[in-house]
Amino acid sequence: MKVVLQKVKYARCIVNSEIVGEIESGYLLLVGFCDSDDETIIAKITKKIVDLRIYEDSFGKMNLGIKDVGGDILSISQFTLYANCKKGRRPSFVKASKPNISKPLYEKFNQSLENLDMKVEKGIFGADMKLELLNDGPCTIILDSDEIC
Repeated sequence: MKVVLQKVKYARCIVNSEIVGEIESGYLLLVGFCDSDDETIIAKITKKIVDLRIYEDSFGKMNLGIKDVGGDILSISQFTLYANCKKGRRPSFVKASKPNISKPLYEKFNQSLENLDMKVEKGIFGADMKLELLNDGPCTIILDSDEIC
């Protein structure tokens, strides 16, 4: 499982010219699954996301978490995180899990964040989504279950 976490001032997901998910400050999460992923990693990754301290305190140090600042989450499924560009000019996505596996995992991922008392807005799984965001920092962190779990 891979998650690209971006700290944002705002983010929104648009499908067919309609906003389907929108937050003010918080995290935009791009979430991808591979074939070896299962439910056991979700709790670890979501806890790590919620517990990260990447907001500055009054001394300018990254000591505050998303809950401390009242942030929300916009979660977007993103199979392209598993693109392999080693050969040729067209990426291969063979390591990305198929929708019948990744969609239930994505739903459980979002539910796990909600179970940790986070407000979670979502995109539409498998849709052609357009994202608008304003990075804060910028602060972008890549979480990989192979390195965390």
